[in-house]
Amino acid sequence: MKRAPIVLVALAAVTAGAIYAWQARTPEEIAVLSGYVEGEALYFAAPVSASLRTLDVDEGDRVDADARLFAIDPATLEARRDQARANLEAAEARLADARKGERPIELAVIQARKQAAEANLTQAEATLKRVKPLVERGVSPKSNLDDAQAAYDAALANRNEVEKSLEAAEQGAREDQIRAAEADVKQATAALKEIEVQLGELTPKAPGAGRIEDVFYRPGEWVPANQPVVALLPDDRVRIRFFVPEAEIVRYQPGKTVRFGCDGCGGPLSATISYVSPRAEYTPPVIYSRSSREKLVFLVEARPDDPTALAPGLPVDVTPLEGTP
Repeated sequence: MKRAPIVLVALAAVTAGAIYAWQARTPEEIAVLSGYVEGEALYFAAPVSASLRTLDVDEGDRVDADARLFAIDPATLEARRDQARANLEAAEARLADARKGERPIELAVIQARKQAAEANLTQAEATLKRVKPLVERGVSPKSNLDDAQAAYDAALANRNEVEKSLEAAEQGAREDQIRAAEADVKQATAALKEIEVQLGELTPKAPGAGRIEDVFYRPGEWVPANQPVVALLPDDRVRIRFFVPEAEIVRYQPGKTVRFGCDGCGGPLSATISYVSPRAEYTPPVIYSRSSREKLVFLVEARPDDPTALAPGLPVDVTPLEGTP
């Protein structure tokens, strides 16, 4: 019982110290905004199933823009590319053949037929001219004239038919056949281009500087089509996300600079606001506290000036902006 005054004195001292520490906080400590680092990784895959030939990066590596990430065995696609090239050459040959008409030897055959038809026509015309006067004088029967006239008409029709055949052969195939051949060439060209694009995707490169987040396959392993091989976190896809009370959100606009800090980050860092949510939400559970619980806040995203040392999920403390917007 005699120790009660001592305990009370100790409690009073602790309370006083706590009150002093609470009152001695800086404005940044009183009104710090809580948030975290977020990163959107890019996943690189191969368009075909094949074995992984080489792996040029490993987890945690920093890579520069255009750095090669890995290479898939191209044997399967190279065979398909060669087949596509052969198909394109065949389609182009068919189109050229349709446009230029018959071959010279075929034209020579038709021209010979034309000469024979003209000779037959000349002979039939001569026969008709010889028989007609004889029939008119009654020397020859009328049936001879009818036969001569029929022979002449047949020879004339045959000559005209051969001339039309020669004209068509010299002009080439019909327009619809040429259009069909042109469509075949376009289709074969597109197929070859698609395969060539896929060949380029077998050795993807980093679109920008960043860090390798994960590696899913190792050299020699079989990689199914469209399955990620490497996950890359580009520097330009790292951002901090923090939450601003509704009463203060008017101060935060895209383009403004904010200061923030985190454990192990060194001195204060800066970031440029890139997005402000148009909708309010209740304080996320990850930043719940007695003072901020059940308050309406707005999500704000900012791109850090130096994202190289920031890891996704890392908590950050953002210094609030002051003054009017």
